[in-house]
Amino acid sequence: MSPSVRRRKLIEVDLPLDDINAESKREKSIRHGHPSTLHMYWARRPLAACRAVIFASLVDDPSAWPKVFPTEQDQIDEREHLHDVIRRMIEWEHTDERRPEAREVMREARFEVARSLARGRGEPAPTEPEDVLAYLRDHAPPLHDPFAGGGSIPLEAQRLGLRAAASDLNPVAVLINKALIELPPKFRDQPPVNPDADQKSMTIGKGRTAKRVAWRGAAGLADDIRYYGRWMRDEAYERIGHLYPPATLPDGTEATVIAWLWARTIPCPNPACGLRMPLMKTFQLSKKKGNEHWTRPVVDREAKTMAFVVQDHAEGVPDGGTVDRHGATCVACAATAPLAYVREQGKAGNIGEQMTAVVAEGYRKRVFLSPTDAHVDAAAAAKPDFNFVPEQKCPRPLTLSAVVGTESRIGANFSLIDS
Repeated sequence: MSPSVRRRKLIEVDLPLDDINAESKREKSIRHGHPSTLHMYWARRPLAACRAVIFASLVDDPSAWPKVFPTEQDQIDEREHLHDVIRRMIEWEHTDERRPEAREVMREARFEVARSLARGRGEPAPTEPEDVLAYLRDHAPPLHDPFAGGGSIPLEAQRLGLRAAASDLNPVAVLINKALIELPPKFRDQPPVNPDADQKSMTIGKGRTAKRVAWRGAAGLADDIRYYGRWMRDEAYERIGHLYPPATLPDGTEATVIAWLWARTIPCPNPACGLRMPLMKTFQLSKKKGNEHWTRPVVDREAKTMAFVVQDHAEGVPDGGTVDRHGATCVACAATAPLAYVREQGKAGNIGEQMTAVVAEGYRKRVFLSPTDAHVDAAAAAKPDFNFVPEQKCPRPLTLSAVVGTESRIGANFSLIDS
């Protein structure tokens, strides 16, 4: 059969959709080692679904080869075999090719792709794993995702041994893709360069099962990322740590502050009020079950000031926010400020800010605390050491896509953040 003949692919006939959907749903709860933890991105596609779709788009359906699978039952059996490859291939545990079983599963998947290509070319398919990868590099169609976003599609194309390229207009997406699909293959099987690492071997496993093996996959790169990440954290703390005082928890212990939450403020339009009214869509801080918190504005009418007190849902539920599409409402006197007034105050430079809550690091959860003078003063003390404000115009948006691309040299492990 000529290579130019159009043959039906497996994706056009039948897929184990229930299994793909179940594994994609399960993947949402996986965090350790998952590429999504590299950086959050909108509408990230499940890796399991991308892997299955790319595989099924390359592999011929058995009905396309009536001479090889002459009967309907032969075609059903071969199709079920390909479905079984997909079911095993999409399991999260089989993405870590440091495991023998995972290596075997991915080798079989790559072989099935190579076998379909070889049938179309009228030649025998390679069988050795390295020969299969070389064959895919030479003969498989390359994959280009023009709007790659979080990089799920080109990553899974690489995992299957294809040449993959990604592009996106958003520079954040380009950076994610470079870190995900371009850099790891370049440093595959290379030892780390940081001074604390053993250049010859790494430790896998823990306790009695721990053993020393040669650096492989992206483990050397991951070790360098951890080392220099710690160095940067320690250096930053040394320089600006005094600007981030610890928070005091209700039990008297101290915790690291994760964030200070703020609200923009404008003068109330009611002259008799005199309060600086907060502009907040909601007072809710957390809706997580068992850790629901909100911040309540407390007004001192005599002093014409306002403070925020963090409460949990046992102490009530929050009112609606102070801002909607029509304007804002003062929490003290209920005076309304139309959008035109809010914009006018902004143009006049009258928009201020007020701390509404402190978020601290607790045991496996976030702790929400009321603002204190110490944290307000610490935030106010952070001043730049230059005495000018940049005045140059913002650059125009890019009109051409920034492109990253790489040829696949792998089945490698892409878990850069292993502990």
